[in-house]
Amino acid sequence: MAYLIQAKVFMPVSPLHKLIDQLEHIILGKQTQIELAITCLLARGHLLIEDLPGVGKTTLAHALARGCGLEFQRIQFTSDLLPADVTGVSIYDRDQGAFRFHPGPIFSQVLLADEINRATPKAQSALLEAMEERQISIDGQSHVLPAPFFVIATQNPNEQVGTYPLPESQLDRFLMRIDIGYPDPQAERELLSGRDRQELIKAIDACMDVPTFLALQEMASNIHAAPPILDYVQALLLATRTSPHIKYGLSPRAGLGLMAAARAMALLRAREYLVPEDIQAVFPAVAGHRLILVETETSPTANEVHGILDRVPIP
Repeated sequence: MAYLIQAKVFMPVSPLHKLIDQLEHIILGKQTQIELAITCLLARGHLLIEDLPGVGKTTLAHALARGCGLEFQRIQFTSDLLPADVTGVSIYDRDQGAFRFHPGPIFSQVLLADEINRATPKAQSALLEAMEERQISIDGQSHVLPAPFFVIATQNPNEQVGTYPLPESQLDRFLMRIDIGYPDPQAERELLSGRDRQELIKAIDACMDVPTFLALQEMASNIHAAPPILDYVQALLLATRTSPHIKYGLSPRAGLGLMAAARAMALLRAREYLVPEDIQAVFPAVAGHRLILVETETSPTANEVHGILDRVPIP
């Protein structure tokens, strides 16, 4: 069993390993995607899962919340969804002679925004304040969301019918974007011959409680980053800003997100310090949706993002 010592806290990392093991029995053959999803939550970030319908996006989000022992709510985003359907609404209470706020499904620890780009920009914008401030404002009053609070959004490819692309300002609120992809033949064979995924999700045991999860987040934020690691991250940021093929490079907020995600990855790998491999493991998921190519006005492919890693020397 691996142990970490941070801020006078002695805690086994085994709950994370148990969580990975359970998720791998549901999302078959996708260890990298599972590790990135867990890393995103440990880094206090929101997660965007983009892929074709039917490859397991919703299943991963639901299983992840259940395995972490967090309260879970799901909203199916559609073209007629209203902001109040997400945040809640104030209704006049005749007995009390005043308006009373009725919380919406956003008041949960994990909110699954399913097929987020099927809703109009007005409905999408209902998440902006919540994702950034962990609160919402209704009728001039602020309502604090539960802690921890995460948005896990799934998104269909934008070229599909009935989708509204997320604006850059909202994309930037997501710490990571990942895709799942088709299973390999062996995993698909097991999937076809196995039990229903929803039944398996119901059988998941919570690998931790909320205090343990919050403690793991705190441990991740205290992972040590030596000066050469900071030099490496700055060199990566500069490479995106000076590339002639990229319209807008990574912002300072993206740099902070990259560090937070890398620290969480180091925790997942049972280390007290960062190494370049941690940065490289999370860089495509953190950077890919924030970069726009000059020629096509689209996000770069995975090969183009990995090209940035190849050009920047490792310390």
